[in-house]
Amino acid sequence: MGDVLAGFHAVWEFDTDSVLIRFERGIRTPKLLQALGERRIPYEALAAVEQAPGKHGTVVLRAVPRPGADPLTDAADGQLKEGCDPYRLVLPAERELLAEYYAERIRAELGPAAGEPAERHLVAAPVPPLSFKAYDGKASFDGRAVSFRWFWTGASSAKWKAGDQRFGVDELTGVDWRSPDALGGHLRLVRRGAPARPGAADQDPAAVVFGMGYGLVHESLPFAAAVLAAVRAKAPALARDPARAHAVPAARPDPGAVADRIRHLGELHDAGLLTDEEFTAKKAQLLAEL
Repeated sequence: MGDVLAGFHAVWEFDTDSVLIRFERGIRTPKLLQALGERRIPYEALAAVEQAPGKHGTVVLRAVPRPGADPLTDAADGQLKEGCDPYRLVLPAERELLAEYYAERIRAELGPAAGEPAERHLVAAPVPPLSFKAYDGKASFDGRAVSFRWFWTGASSAKWKAGDQRFGVDELTGVDWRSPDALGGHLRLVRRGAPARPGAADQDPAAVVFGMGYGLVHESLPFAAAVLAAVRAKAPALARDPARAHAVPAARPDPGAVADRIRHLGELHDAGLLTDEEFTAKKAQLLAEL
């Protein structure tokens, strides 16, 4: 399409097969949207487009993702506040006809599978490495495994007894994210073969709990989405070879894989996404694994 539709806090740029959503970095833009920066949404990832009157003389255009198409919305599971919805574009009321025009243009691009769940993720997840501070520990994800390092000021005795944890993506079947904006906020890793009814998150070594100022949405949700995307990407391989789900990980990592991860870190550093200190520390950590 090649057209641009600018609203409050976001701009939609239309292409032949997708819409690129760019989020502003102003102080009034929700932190989650700032953290996301931009997202390319293929039309095949959408189920519908809705238009409705907004508040204070505005009109709202909202794309509806297909279930299973976007790891971010899958992880959020309907818990995002309206203003943090990355698929929502708010426009001045005088642009109502323009919003209607673009809504129809997008609808014309939706395929016959729009009403069905997606078989795989069609929208890219945030790129690791990612980390955030929870109330009882620090969570880190390098693309291959999730690590929890407990804080003595917040972790329960059960977690201290279990020790710091590391879970390979192959060990997981999903992620349970509960927003820090509600009571009981946490991020729990769903492990293969784990009990259907896990215990309290503050006693579970496969979970970190949130609290006031910890596990913030713009930090913990992209993290959860990245882990979920990695888990889903592994699922087809595990289905073809179920024995891999129970395989014991190698005692030492492949030097070639470590070199690839260091090369990827270098690319992130060159792009300005990692500071000199972060790059040096992460490189040293990877080298220590050899």
